[in-house]
Amino acid sequence: MSDESENHGLSTRGIRAGQMRTAEGEQSEPIFTTSSFVFDSAAQAAARFSGAEPGNVYSRFTNPTVRTFEARLAALEGGERCVATASGMAAILATCSALLECGDHIVAANGIFGSTALLFSNHLSRFGVKTDFVPLTDLPAWEAAIRPQTRMLFLETPSNPLAEVADIAALAELAHRHGCILVVDNTVCTPALQRPLSLGADVVVLSATKYLDGQGRCVGGAVVGNQELVGEKVYGYLRTAGPCMSPFNAWVFLKGLETLQVRMQAHSRNALRIASWLEEHAGVQNVYYSGLESHPQHGLARAQQSGFGGLLAFELEGGREQAWNFIDGTRFISITANLGDAKTMITHPATTTHGRLAPEAREAAGIRDSLVRIAVGLENVEDIIADLEYGFQAV
Repeated sequence: MSDESENHGLSTRGIRAGQMRTAEGEQSEPIFTTSSFVFDSAAQAAARFSGAEPGNVYSRFTNPTVRTFEARLAALEGGERCVATASGMAAILATCSALLECGDHIVAANGIFGSTALLFSNHLSRFGVKTDFVPLTDLPAWEAAIRPQTRMLFLETPSNPLAEVADIAALAELAHRHGCILVVDNTVCTPALQRPLSLGADVVVLSATKYLDGQGRCVGGAVVGNQELVGEKVYGYLRTAGPCMSPFNAWVFLKGLETLQVRMQAHSRNALRIASWLEEHAGVQNVYYSGLESHPQHGLARAQQSGFGGLLAFELEGGREQAWNFIDGTRFISITANLGDAKTMITHPATTTHGRLAPEAREAAGIRDSLVRIAVGLENVEDIIADLEYGFQAV
């Protein structure tokens, strides 16, 4: 990132950072749909492959469109390097594979995304990397879980779907005091609302599939951090193992970054309006959204975020049948487990995003059968509320 880009505002970086125009003078970034690149000589090919000369080698790990996306996202997150991956889960796998080895230990929040929890407990454990799960907001529990073998603390904040907020700075201090790295999943807020690296985190991972795209078109992920951890270790893993992002998807995400800040502000406005309405509704027991003053970490969220995001959850009276009836009673809201789309989406976490977790793990994470999650979109907010009212009528 150039010194000039560092002085630009977030929206400017989201539109301009990372672009290197070709001799054609294009306004919009081109898509380089090529698997390989041609060298001027055998000597140049050797220099490129060895790393002695910078430049394109093979699109698995050097592609101009992907590189532009990486540079732009690094500029937004405030990191030295970004590595783009094939999915958000690939970003987490690449981070763990690059930075951990057999015998290492992870301490993770017990409210992380269901697939991430399964990756840690079912797959990394087969390679000798063990994980203990602790409550996201219980700092003493984090410290008590750290062993001499602990190398990584992993969390997402706000959590999905309960919108719990972690004190990133406090966890960064704890991690560094014990010689660990802090990895933060910033998918829900994105750099438009939160920059974990500036609060002391070592690595940020994101699912680009969600808000970075913004319209549910492509699957991708990213890892952002410093040159050593991300630029060398994670990049080295991606170059060899190959969980890479396609040039077309990178181009779609580039277009998403151009509108990221204004979209995240709009998602946040709509979500706060709906959360406030749900909090007053007679059919609702609990509303989980950090933008509400009643939220236990509302003050912390205000301090480390510039907005509260578009994801919220609430509990109905009753159990799964009532939750399913509510979901089925809505008319235009999309029943899907994705989030980050311009279209509002609704799902039942206990049987979708967290359905593969053991019942005791779901209980520990607070994912009960009465819970409904809404990823608030960009439609007219009064229309969204009217559609949710159909859900209450169905219950």
